[in-house]
Amino acid sequence: MGAKRAREVARDAGARLVAVVDQEARRAQALAEVYGCRAGTDWEALVAGPDVDAVVVATPHRWLAPVARGALEAHKHVLCEKPLATTPAEAAQLVASALRNGSKLKTGFNHRHHPALWQAHGLAQAGHIGRLMWIRCRYGHGGRAGYESEWRANPVESGGGELMDQGIHALDLFRWFLGEFSQVSATLQSAFWPVPVEDNAFCTLTTPGGQVASLHASWTQWKNLFSFEAFGEQGYLIVEGLGGSYGRERLAIGRRPAEFGPPAEEQVEFADQDFSWALEWEEFTSAIRGDLRPMADGFDGWQALRLAHAAYESARTGQVISIAEGETDAEPGIYRGISRGHQASSGDD
Repeated sequence: MGAKRAREVARDAGARLVAVVDQEARRAQALAEVYGCRAGTDWEALVAGPDVDAVVVATPHRWLAPVARGALEAHKHVLCEKPLATTPAEAAQLVASALRNGSKLKTGFNHRHHPALWQAHGLAQAGHIGRLMWIRCRYGHGGRAGYESEWRANPVESGGGELMDQGIHALDLFRWFLGEFSQVSATLQSAFWPVPVEDNAFCTLTTPGGQVASLHASWTQWKNLFSFEAFGEQGYLIVEGLGGSYGRERLAIGRRPAEFGPPAEEQVEFADQDFSWALEWEEFTSAIRGDLRPMADGFDGWQALRLAHAAYESARTGQVISIAEGETDAEPGIYRGISRGHQASSGDD
């Protein structure tokens, strides 16, 4: 992920990649040589550098919050990979630090920048399919040989399994389309991989208005799959594929006839290449230059993480978990202070 992020920075004529840091010096040096920048192993020295304006954090989950916090406290802007932190409390502290230091904090929810999802969101918000009733997402891959030995399978490093891996993207998309949720229930499996984290997550989320979102995120989806369906009272929007191994990105737009019967459907296909990383970087730098709230900012990362942890609590207790606004165990009052004005500015999508 760090190499992918570095490539997009280097392609931006309005930015300059000044340093690459990795705990393995050889890896940092190899990437730095590609782009003609300096290499190092000391992230704390990097984020304090006077020639650094912004920091991209692309580490295993355990290190996301510590590195992002160090950069924010050094008054740098931060693009931090999802899930932003391993706990909602850590994420809340990052949001507070960004506000306190006047820094932009963007969560790496690149799926919002996939053109099919972007167009589907615009159509949904414009009322093209009427009031949304429910959303369903299926997302998964099949791992690879030795997957059980990688850092994602280690709860200390990852903070959780497939729900914190691909599932967190779906939780963010659910909020993007439907807003906040009030209830979460979940069942987690370790069905195949011999790991202490879930390889399958089944979640149901409900909004205060009764809209429902359902998720199945899987590490046993042997053929890579992404499917996102939003159904409204007057039609539907279905996104399939993300390019590459997930298949060509497509959007189906269906309209329910007034007298019912088979719907009229329009199919839109997009380039097989994934441009979401470039578009995400462009949006981040535009927010910095224009002093705007980034799309999928720290607040959004925090709220998606709250949903994920509610799902873990539901799976642990066997109960439906209620999500109360303002419920957090870090820096009381921050949620209310952010949420009111934050939601009022949601037109930047």
